[in-house]
This record gives sequence, structure tokens and C-alpha cells, in this order.
Amino acid sequence: MAYTFLKSFLTPILMLLFRPKVTGLRHVPNLGPVIVASNHLSFSDSVFMPLVVPRKVTFMAKSEYFTSPGIKGFIKKITFQALGQVPVDRAGGRRSEAAIRTGLKLLEEGQCIGIYPEGTRSPDGRLYKGRIGIARMAIDSGAPVVPVAMFNTAEIQPTGQVVPKVRRVEMVFGEPMYFTGDSSDLATLRQVTDEIMQGIQKISGQVYVDMYASDAKNAIAEELKKNEEN
Repeated sequence: MAYTFLKSFLTPILMLLFRPKVTGLRHVPNLGPVIVASNHLSFSDSVFMPLVVPRKVTFMAKSEYFTSPGIKGFIKKITFQALGQVPVDRAGGRRSEAAIRTGLKLLEEGQCIGIYPEGTRSPDGRLYKGRIGIARMAIDSGAPVVPVAMFNTAEIQPTGQVVPKVRRVEMVFGEPMYFTGDSSDLATLRQVTDEIMQGIQKISGQVYVDMYASDAKNAIAEELKKNEEN
């Protein structure tokens, strides 16, 4: 109910202010399980993309989005709840396993789930190494993976900015990708994940970096800290 209301309310605003240019939306099936795998440049990715997809897209969002303090945290929480997002702890180990099980359950129910394979927003606009959880969900569920490229969202809503700037947003949906294999084999999971990232890069045109975005963020933070000390 809340999802339908919020989408009905926000979609006209999106169309009027941000004039979305959407390509390849036909690649998202109207029925059945599907994984929408997107690059991740901004918080607003999780708002813009679900609004243009005709069916409900359920993102397994970081639990921090539901527990952040202050006004910004409150806005994130109610927005994600209204959009039907599912909070998961992706800190690793058993917590990551729980997130994968949640995704598989949603796919078993025939839902469309959204995933950012990089695991976090890109710190510099480049495309980073994907986490292998998406590969396991794709193989075990048999669901197609539709790669998506978001454009301009980092400029529309940079990290730390609550109110987005009014600029045109663009989204490109690629052709569905299907995967089979042994989901218990790490080499297979890595290969499948890399193929998904290649699919995203093909339509996004981003420079690919063979390291995790979280590691890149840590390296940037360390460099800034050193510069401040010097």
C-alpha cells in the first residue's frame, strides 16, 4: 500500500523535474524472478530506478540505512520502508549468508530484487569489483540478471547531500544474463560475478577497478588522514 502510494506520488515529480532518459526497460520481465544488478553512484539510485520499472523492485538495503541518526537518517528510513526495501546486514560471514538467503526467498516468491554488486557506492565514479553473493543467487534461483547503468546520480545527489539537485537522470537496462554452475565453487562464483560486472561496464562505460569499493574508500580515507596530519 505504502509502496503504491509513494510511487504514484513520486513518479510525476521524477518525470517533471529529472526528465529520466530510460533505455532497454523492455529487458526487465513483467513476471517471475529477476535480479536487477546496477552500478551504484548515489543514494538516489535506489529511488530513481525503482520508479521507472513497472513492477516492484525490492532492494536488500544496508541495515545502516534504517538505523542512521538525525533527520537524514529518518528520511532514509521512511523512504526505504515505503519503497518496500528489506534491511540486511552485509558485514560478512553469517550475516552475508543471511542476506543471500533473504534474496533467494524473495526470488522463490517470483519477486524482482535489486542488487548493487559493488556492495557500496563508488567513491570516485569508477566501477569496482563485485561481491560474489549475486552469483550464488543467480545460479541457485535460475533467475535472469539484468545489468543496469545509472548516469548523473552522483551529480544529482552527492554523498552527504540530502536535497537532490535538479538535473536529468539516465538509466540503461541491458539484456538479461543467465547463469548455471556449481554455486559452492568459489572460482565459479567469481567468474559469474565478473561477467555481471562486465555486463554493467559495457553499458555504463565506467573505468573498471579490480578492487572492492569498500577497500578503495578506506584507502582514500587513510590518504586524507595522512594529508591532514602533514
